[in-house]
Amino acid sequence: MFRLAQPEYLILLLVIPFAALLYGLHLRGRRKALSRFGNLQTLRQLMPNASVARGWVKLTLWLLAFLFLVLGICRPQLGARVKEVKRKGAEIIIALDVSNSMMAQDFTPNRLENAKRAIARLVDQLGNDRIGLIVFAGDAYIQLPITSDYVSAKLFLNAINTGIVPRQGTAIGKAIVTAIRSFSLQSEKSRALIIISDGENHEDDPVEAAQLAVKEGIKIYTIGIGSPQGSPIPLKEGGLMKDRQGNMVVTRLDEEVLEKTAAAGNGMYARATTSNLGLGDIVNDVRKLEKQELSSIIYEDFNEQYHYFFYIAAVLLALELLIIERKKGWNIFTRQQ
Repeated sequence: MFRLAQPEYLILLLVIPFAALLYGLHLRGRRKALSRFGNLQTLRQLMPNASVARGWVKLTLWLLAFLFLVLGICRPQLGARVKEVKRKGAEIIIALDVSNSMMAQDFTPNRLENAKRAIARLVDQLGNDRIGLIVFAGDAYIQLPITSDYVSAKLFLNAINTGIVPRQGTAIGKAIVTAIRSFSLQSEKSRALIIISDGENHEDDPVEAAQLAVKEGIKIYTIGIGSPQGSPIPLKEGGLMKDRQGNMVVTRLDEEVLEKTAAAGNGMYARATTSNLGLGDIVNDVRKLEKQELSSIIYEDFNEQYHYFFYIAAVLLALELLIIERKKGWNIFTRQQ
């Protein structure tokens, strides 16, 4: 398996087309300057050793050297082998509400960003467990399948926003059904689903879905984020959300739905506060589940290949230094041809 350990440096390759453009503009300016002294054809005869082609050859060698240098900086690596890793842990799927009501600012900066930060902290604390992400509003989608790759989990988490699910609403039941299909066959006795939502469910019956999940060995935990007194919903374009009558929409935490869902799922409910989302207490309870042996396929022993690219860059630079722009002669050597 080939990969670049630091691909962010590829942006430096934008220098290549700019350098070629600038050199072309330089030659154009030089031709204009020479044309002031007379006919270009006549001037070329007076300068028989001048060579535009050699200038382009030198630039090409320099740009190729720069290309290989940048690729070397990106640290190309080859995976030596594939390894199956077995660990004892649980599978945890987090279903995150991404409906518009999660943009309410009764949590700083808003409910959704507060929840994402708490999930990121949880991922940092995981060891042998595997994690998956589901996003839901009016529909539910798998954002990240079950994995032990915590780095990828945080990357996918950062990409979550309220526009990721086209249909608005809050369908907790669909999120549960999606989670049922997402657990692996290895985790029959160690499955946990954590639902983070403001609980304003208008789409389906989450209690019935939770009862189905229990039959599949899934324990359901719910976290209510928001305030009972409610908060208006800010719009991206500015202002606050209003209903068809022009009244301001206020979103309130519906704890009853979340409590009933957790009870039907043999789990527990926690209300988030501005200082504690409640994930820590729930994960402590999840760790009491019977641990299953979970296997993952990973690539290991990545061999660094950057030095080969640096060698090629050095050779190209050496060739560029040997060539001069005159048709006769070489840099370094004094012998004239």
